Amino acid sequence: MKIPSIKGFDQAALEKYVKNTGWLMLARVGSMAIKVVVGIAVTNYLGKDQNGILNYPVAFVTFFTAAAALGVDGFITRELLRNPEKKNELLGTGFAIKFMGGLIVLPLIYTTYVIANSYNRIDTPLVFIMTVGFTGLIQSFNIIDSFFQSRTQGKYIMRVQIAGNVLSAAIKLALIIIGAGLKWFIFALLLDAALLAAGYLFIYQNNGESVFRWTFKSDIAKFLLKNSWPLAFSAILVSIYMNIDKLMIEYYKGTGELGIYANAVQFAEAWYFIPVAVAASVFPAIMNARRDNLQRYEKRMQNLYDLMVWISMVLAIFITFTAPYLFRIFKPEFYSGAHVLSIHIWAGIFVFLGTASAQFLIAEGYTKLSMLRTAMGALINIILNVFWIPKYGIAGAAMATLVAYACSTFWILLIPKTRHQGIMMLKSLLLITLYQKLKGSKDQPG
Repeated sequence: MKIPSIKGFDQAALEKYVKNTGWLMLARVGSMAIKVVVGIAVTNYLGKDQNGILNYPVAFVTFFTAAAALGVDGFITRELLRNPEKKNELLGTGFAIKFMGGLIVLPLIYTTYVIANSYNRIDTPLVFIMTVGFTGLIQSFNIIDSFFQSRTQGKYIMRVQIAGNVLSAAIKLALIIIGAGLKWFIFALLLDAALLAAGYLFIYQNNGESVFRWTFKSDIAKFLLKNSWPLAFSAILVSIYMNIDKLMIEYYKGTGELGIYANAVQFAEAWYFIPVAVAASVFPAIMNARRDNLQRYEKRMQNLYDLMVWISMVLAIFITFTAPYLFRIFKPEFYSGAHVLSIHIWAGIFVFLGTASAQFLIAEGYTKLSMLRTAMGALINIILNVFWIPKYGIAGAAMATLVAYACSTFWILLIPKTRHQGIMMLKSLLLITLYQKLKGSKDQPG
């Protein structure tokens, strides 16, 4: 298949990365389409108040499940690449660490809920929170994901995820058909994690491996815990960054407004798989260019920033104008969330750029800067939500997210050694590089 040429891009490289990413993107688009369709059905069935209660446990528990993972997944993948013969020790130790983390956070979830409920009554029952809290234990089996990543066998991961999404969608539609109550949709959230874990187990065993050969090694555990804590802390910060607005909306405005907001945000964030897939595809080429040719390295980073801006900007413009019509047709009860989607979708531009610049930070070994950038974004988000949610409601939360994402992404402008990359991102965002590419193509003799 011939990929259409884009001015300013190396055609051979473009074809390579598009083909490498194509099946992954197709699978993710299919999964997203399933989630959107089922999401529309579930939210319309439950209504805004119950939808708010359904979303609250996920937002509440996500901080704890991020902590429970202890950031070991990334290090397991790296160590499997370096020492594939130690796969059973690495996977067994990683699984044990994550499982113990999942156990430890359960009483923390309970205690935090009790304290928070004593200050401000939470509409979501404790049993719902604790039910979702058990996902931290079940997700221990997701360590198998690292095994397939280390072998560049992403097709297996995608098969598991797609199958899980299809089964999850079927279960939720069945619950709607039989007229099930809210508690069954809460249990379905736990079942989603169980289906994914079962899929990983099945495909791992089906590839001639066995979890019964996994072993725990204390020296590996010490190594993982010593080196993975920055990633664990970053995961917690990301969870705060992306979910604190939902908790604060419930606190200030109640579950009804949370249901409307969560519904809009779910659609806005559904597109965030795109930058992750693109960045993962081009990362090896970026690392090779950094090793062999710094000029090519910089050009590839600039092209990546350009691509991220073009995709996200087209999405933002399209959704901004169509959001009112989409809500009026598919979700009339949630129509007041259309303006939230129109605001929140623009945060995607900075998410796309932030994902791209993260490749530079990883390539240069600036992992602590990446963690600080996330921390600053989370802090700004919290501060703005405190002032803007009481004043502007759920629109204020969307604006806070937009500003926080923008500040976090361009924070690297304040650091001398990363400032040049920030300027490159600004050139893409302001469409300066697009103008240069178009001008360059016109100046070339035809």
